Amino acid sequence: MGKLKKIKVHIADDHMVLIDGIKAVLKTDEEIDVVGSSLNGEDVIEWYKSNKSDVLVLDINMPKVDGIGVLQEFSNQTSRPRIVVLSSYDDIKLVKEVLKIGADGFLAKKCAGEQIVQAIKTVHNGEQYFSEGVQQKIVSLFSGADNESKQAQDGVFVSSITDRELSILKLIAKEFNTKEIGNQLHISVNTVETHRKNLIRKLKVKNAVGLAIYAHKNQLV
Repeated sequence: MGKLKKIKVHIADDHMVLIDGIKAVLKTDEEIDVVGSSLNGEDVIEWYKSNKSDVLVLDINMPKVDGIGVLQEFSNQTSRPRIVVLSSYDDIKLVKEVLKIGADGFLAKKCAGEQIVQAIKTVHNGEQYFSEGVQQKIVSLFSGADNESKQAQDGVFVSSITDRELSILKLIAKEFNTKEIGNQLHISVNTVETHRKNLIRKLKVKNAVGLAIYAHKNQLV
């Protein structure tokens, strides 16, 4: 039996106590390996010049170079880690800003202990992850925006969705990841991915968050 390939994680935060706390949580999961840590943004950038990780857990407020600066540094690179942003503030403007410059997930620090493993696995799987409060804000923000044009589109797209796609859409909106959806519906991860891409195309959204917004807006969950 082949050796399990672990998800390599780097943690960046200006408080060593938080880094140690996250490390302690991650050590309990056999699929994750913490390969490095940094106390400021400058060290993060330097570390990645000669090292690699699959996922970077990144604090926004750090000395020398902040999290925004680190994201901007990575935005020009083709080979970069998936990035989960940590912040004490879940202001929607900040969430939108970090997503725009390359973050794959956003986790409020108060949720970090209980949700960090799920966040790392979700972004490593190519999906976006948001702590619950943040996701609710995103849904509220976008479900009220551009309402008239969306109303004209909704009926057309609903009729083109298959029953299987509808089941998957509902589970995405409930924050199930690809593997969990596959287990729930007894289908392969690749099949889930194919349906997810078809949903994104049919509903003319950009990602899984767009699918969740659509589902909530149309009261499918």
